Amino acid sequence: MRLAATASHNQAYAVQGLLCNHPTGRGRKELGIRIPRPLGHGPSRFIPEKEILQVGNEDAQMHTLFADSFATLGRLDNITLVMVFHPQYLGSFLKTQHYLLQMDGPLPLHYRHYIGIMAAARHQCSYLVNLHVNDFLHVGGDPKWLNGLENAPHKLQNLGELNKILAHRPWLITKEHIEQLLKTEEHSWSLAELIHAVVLLTHYHSLASFTFGCGISPEIHCEGGHTFKLPSVSNYCICDITNGNHGVDETHDSPAGSISNTESFCEVEALMEKMKKLQECRDEEEASQEEMATRFEREKRESMFVCCSEDEESAPTRDVSRHFEDTSYGYKDFSRHGMHVPTFRVQDYSWEDHGYSLVNRLYPDVGQLIDEKFHIAYDLTYNTMAMHKDVDTSMLRRAIWNYIHCMFGIRYDDYDYGEINQLLDRSFKVYIKTVVCTPEKTTKRMYDSFWRQFKHSEKVLSACVLSSSVNLVVMLVAIVCY
Repeated sequence: MRLAATASHNQAYAVQGLLCNHPTGRGRKELGIRIPRPLGHGPSRFIPEKEILQVGNEDAQMHTLFADSFATLGRLDNITLVMVFHPQYLGSFLKTQHYLLQMDGPLPLHYRHYIGIMAAARHQCSYLVNLHVNDFLHVGGDPKWLNGLENAPHKLQNLGELNKILAHRPWLITKEHIEQLLKTEEHSWSLAELIHAVVLLTHYHSLASFTFGCGISPEIHCEGGHTFKLPSVSNYCICDITNGNHGVDETHDSPAGSISNTESFCEVEALMEKMKKLQECRDEEEASQEEMATRFEREKRESMFVCCSEDEESAPTRDVSRHFEDTSYGYKDFSRHGMHVPTFRVQDYSWEDHGYSLVNRLYPDVGQLIDEKFHIAYDLTYNTMAMHKDVDTSMLRRAIWNYIHCMFGIRYDDYDYGEINQLLDRSFKVYIKTVVCTPEKTTKRMYDSFWRQFKHSEKVLSACVLSSSVNLVVMLVAIVCY
């Protein structure tokens, strides 16, 4: 079974059967049928369709995951088809999302999907917005709410401020933001409801990061996923459209710079050599706490000057912007705009010591699910780097994780931040910062420019780490501040 074809063309198969049952050759116009044609090639704009995993009969775990996803969502979406590169992470993701959206919890079902719409809209993720608009209506949500946030209940409108700060500038959250929601007399939130809402907001902010970071394409039946225009190719059978055979070779742009395999190979070798030397330096000497703190502040300061392609600013469409207020509000580097943000020691504000117990107490079992997903994202490895096997990747994985936290002012006392500049080149830093801070600006050029010899599965895993890590950061800030 071809994964990419599963979700993209299932509706078209029915149309194909209708057409092929008319041997008289009556034309498309004569039948009065408008046949959608996929705009893209497969689930991702960044990953060639032929490289998306194929599932054989022996892949029982993947088939089970697909069955679970279809049973839960009523669809097999392109996020699932790309995330299945990593079945263990996908399983945890699906389980967490199912619990948040469908199992017993403080919030009614239609509120959950509407909050998902609000969160995805803040990052201009029309793909997720459209999915949850349908789900919202399916569970009985009021269609009037979809005309704009001002048509939703005041209780949800009041959540808009927290949504925008969590999405774009989480370091600005204070306990006053939380108190205002809890103490608004007529439209107040209970603490349990607010925990549920915050978990949903951060879940969909991070899922927007994954969606843009992997170039997820809309399914053929979704807005932006199809066209009714015929391709300008002669000798083209109408049935080829419904099969997804586009009549032309599937091509993806070559990586930026059109580098040679030899050059890419050298980059991987150089990275592995740096890891080896850093490990040797660790074994020989350990920097003082003062030096470690200095290196952290230097890296935090330098991270502010990694550009997120601000020249590619685009205004959100009305279909998306109607679901949130203050459309001009977005990510700003705090140190570049005269803001001072204190450094938070992760030992003082840890998920394990502060967040986990509070979430689990007010929203039973969800803390365990989130904790499992965080740990899978951080620990998951196949001990490979591009063409190399049996490689200890822990140093590289920790550099990625800690760099993200560093951008938000969160410091690990036991980590030498001098390693980050050794292990993460500028192109990777640009991709990381864009996916985490302004995911809607992520481009294929950014995706192609880092880890140029690595497998697509390794890049998808990095996107899982990025989205999970920022999820953890903003959730910690919100919970600990209160």
